[in-house]
Amino acid sequence: MSDQPRITVIGDGQMGLVLAAVAAVSDSAPAIALWSHDPADASALGQSRRSPRLAAFELDPIIRVTANARKALHPGGQPARLVISAVPAQFVRSVWGRLADEFADITEDCIGVMSVTKGVENETLLRPTQVIEDVLSGVGIEPPVMGVLSGPTIASELARGMPATMIAAAESPELAIATQQWLSTSYLRIYTGDDALGVELAGACKNVIALAAGMLDGLKAGYNAKSALLARGLAEIARLGVALGANRETFFGLAGAGDLATTCFSPEGRNRSCGEALGRGEPLESYLARTSSVVEGVSTCAAVVELAQRTNVEMPICETVHAVLTKAIDPIDGIARLMSRELKRERVG
Repeated sequence: MSDQPRITVIGDGQMGLVLAAVAAVSDSAPAIALWSHDPADASALGQSRRSPRLAAFELDPIIRVTANARKALHPGGQPARLVISAVPAQFVRSVWGRLADEFADITEDCIGVMSVTKGVENETLLRPTQVIEDVLSGVGIEPPVMGVLSGPTIASELARGMPATMIAAAESPELAIATQQWLSTSYLRIYTGDDALGVELAGACKNVIALAAGMLDGLKAGYNAKSALLARGLAEIARLGVALGANRETFFGLAGAGDLATTCFSPEGRNRSCGEALGRGEPLESYLARTSSVVEGVSTCAAVVELAQRTNVEMPICETVHAVLTKAIDPIDGIARLMSRELKRERVG
């Protein structure tokens, strides 16, 4: 890509912050805007360059922070070439409803939208990219080219410049390659791919498995159990993905096995930490009340289970997590349920 990138990041959560920072240190001399849904938050972040969502992180001064949709979608005073959507899954619809009118003005210049959201909308069972398309087409706007940026990336590690990898997946090679070139840095290596469906679904489902991994940690069930959980959880994710039209190979790459391992083992993983609290006996409502982070797996779990039922895909781990979250069983009973299932031949994917 020879032209100067103009990048807009939608969402000032942890991943939105670190991806704006990544763009700022790339070799492309970009113009970057970061959109916040709250004017007060935008003002505070713009002045202090710090966020309570990410300790010891400082936003590069070249990044313009704003709650104004038009200013956000015109970084450097010109239409954005790349828009990164970093909004929690259950808020994608409302946020893009607010952005739609202004986005309509940049569609001719924008290469596309890359989503980093890892979840599924509860009411519709749509993936985040589908929600964005639904919102825009619903108001008469031609949906942009969509893609998904995902991988094993704990935001706090990226903020410290620790090495990481991601995959930019899109049907459009132009969008995938632009994302790769504009966001790759000395510490972030980005691969390209074309299975956006698989990458997006893997990111949503791995959060549910991470809740289960945390429960094992809370129960001190050991590494044997946790490793088995990851292997069988990955098999569940792959089965669902293939049933929905994704490429099986995707689930054994960065977006599948890679991201799953990171989120299940990292002490900083939100979903794993939530699961650990549940395993120790803390009520879900209590944990969610004391955390400032969105735990995507909690809201996504029911949607994943319903997708599995609609496609006739067996996902016993996800179903057990859902039963724990809805208080139908406790975590110990959940382990007993999984261990007592019918003995059978191993099937992966």
